[in-house]
Amino acid sequence: MFRRRGRDAADEAGLEPADEGEEAQQDAAPHRRTAEPSAERAEGPWDATELDNPMEGRVDLGGLLVPAVPGMEVRLEVSEQQQVMAITVVLGQSAIQLQAFAAPRSEGIWTEVRDEISIEVTKQGGVIDKGVGAFGPELRARVPVRLPEGNQGVQVVRFLGADGPRWFLRAVISGQAAVQAEAAAMVEQVFRNVVVVRGTQAMAPRDPIPLRLPPQARPTDEAAEPAAEPSSPYAGGDLNPYQRGPEITEIR
Repeated sequence: MFRRRGRDAADEAGLEPADEGEEAQQDAAPHRRTAEPSAERAEGPWDATELDNPMEGRVDLGGLLVPAVPGMEVRLEVSEQQQVMAITVVLGQSAIQLQAFAAPRSEGIWTEVRDEISIEVTKQGGVIDKGVGAFGPELRARVPVRLPEGNQGVQVVRFLGADGPRWFLRAVISGQAAVQAEAAAMVEQVFRNVVVVRGTQAMAPRDPIPLRLPPQARPTDEAAEPAAEPSSPYAGGDLNPYQRGPEITEIR
C-alpha cells in the first residue's frame, strides 16, 4: 500500500525515489530493520535502521531520505564548495527546511539546541514562544524580515527537533504551515516521514551529516550573496527559505 503511494507521489512530483534495481534488491531482502524507534519517535522521523525499505517513496539526498510528495519542490542550498548545506521542501505557500547533525551516543541535544535557537532569534530582534506540538517541545518565533517592496515585516516560523540514534534532525517551518493548521498537517507529514542515514563513520557531535545532490538536480539561474553565519548552526541562518542562498539547486 505504501509502495504504491510512494511511487505515485514520486511520479507526480517528477522525481525518482529509487531505480528498479534498488527496489528489486529491497524486495529480495525485506528484513532490513535492525532497530526499533524510541517512544518519542514512534511515528517518525526515522533512522534508516528502523524501516524495512527506507528508500521506498523517498528522494535520496545522502544523509536524508525525503518523502516524495505530489506538487512539491525541493531546494538544495549549496555552498561555494558545492556542498549541500540544507534542504527546503516547498509545498504551495509553505516550506520546511531540514538539516541533520551528528549527536552523542548517550543523549539527545534538542533541549540544548532550543536554548541556542532562542538566544539567536532574540539577537535578531525576534520573539520566541515555547510550546508542545505533534513532535514534542517546539519553538514558534516571530522574526523581523524585509519585505520585497522594502518595508519591514514579521515572519512567523516554527522550529521542530527530533533526537535519533547518534543524530539530531532540525526543521524550520515557514509560510502558511507556520500559522494554519491544515497547511501545517501537510508539512508535518513530510517531517514525520524523513529518514536519517547517519552511517557508521566517526563524526564529532554537532557536525552536519553530509548531504548530496541527486542526479536529477538542476541549477537555477538565480544567485545571491551568502547570508551571515548565525552563532548557532541550528537557528537556520536566514529564516526566510524563499530567499535563496549563494547557490540553489531545484528539483521539481
